[in-house]
Amino acid sequence: MRLAEFIDHEREEIIAESMTYAARIPALKSAPPETLRDHLPLVLDAIVRDLHQPQSRAQSIEKSRGNAPLGSAETAAQTHGQLRARSGLDIEQVFAEYRVLRSCVLRMWTETHEPDPTVIADTLRFNEAIDQAVAESVTFHHAETIRWKNIFLAVLGHDLRNPLNAMLLTAQLAAGKASGAALNHIDAVLHFGRRITTLLDSLLEYSKSELGVAIPLDRRNVNLGTSCEEEVKMLRSAFPGTEIVFSLTGDTRGLFDSSRVREALGNLISNAAQHSSDGSVVRVAVTGTDTAVEISTENIAEPISPEVLNSMFEPLRRHAGRNDATPKNLGLGLFVVREIAKAHQGEVTASATENRLEFKITLPKLPRTVDLRNRI
Repeated sequence: MRLAEFIDHEREEIIAESMTYAARIPALKSAPPETLRDHLPLVLDAIVRDLHQPQSRAQSIEKSRGNAPLGSAETAAQTHGQLRARSGLDIEQVFAEYRVLRSCVLRMWTETHEPDPTVIADTLRFNEAIDQAVAESVTFHHAETIRWKNIFLAVLGHDLRNPLNAMLLTAQLAAGKASGAALNHIDAVLHFGRRITTLLDSLLEYSKSELGVAIPLDRRNVNLGTSCEEEVKMLRSAFPGTEIVFSLTGDTRGLFDSSRVREALGNLISNAAQHSSDGSVVRVAVTGTDTAVEISTENIAEPISPEVLNSMFEPLRRHAGRNDATPKNLGLGLFVVREIAKAHQGEVTASATENRLEFKITLPKLPRTVDLRNRI
């Protein structure tokens, strides 16, 4: 009897033995029996189908690496990993399930069959199928875990807004009746409350992007240079210790979401100011070309390695400020800049010389879906 027929014939006994064995594994001791039994039969069925298929040496090697080609339909192992994530089993428990299944099948198989070439071949083939199933389950388990994490972050950011808005409104009302030291304290509360609002906005944008929701834009015919200049004027008061120099060149009119672009510019300037010493200069240049508007920021910075430079736009990558080993933000500001540029069908790049750091956002004046005959 070949291994595929053995699994079919002893299916219920294999499942029962696996359940008994799983109860002795530390990672699975707390898992309910019905949870353990839930999808293992389906995974076994998928492995049996695989064992019945012809396989080349090259396919065998790829499968042992977990790289077997996948069909259009979701596999039993993929579904297994996804459902395990939803039911609360962690990745260690998923691995333990497959260890149990592998151990029970091979032990029962070798106990009843003499080691001949077909037994050895079937054993190798079974191990390859298990390795492939593990790879598929782990991939889908990880994706599902990340999805729920981002849902949690989105809900958290949304639910924090109501009490935060109430706090800011109360502080604003109190500011109108206060004076002296009390007013200074209230202003501090307002300042840090608005900072928390900005961080929550970034957190929500990150969560939505990870869930596959693009940043929405409200494109209008605007002069982007004027909008950026207004943003710089506001930020000068927010960073009194930093000189922000602004320059404007060329025609900067186009179809943009000026509010989003101002948000991106604000993040770049905030990043430059937070990572520079007092008295430093941040240069902001807005340049219009025939087809695009370029927005760049430049500031003095300590030498940056290529590895750090390449990871700057990745979410939750925090970098210490100048002469400061403590990260100053959630590491979402530059990520949001990149997402805003992408939403405008543009891009953002970073470059560094020995003592200067430059970011440049390039935004097309017209989205590609707009008929060029409607040019402004």
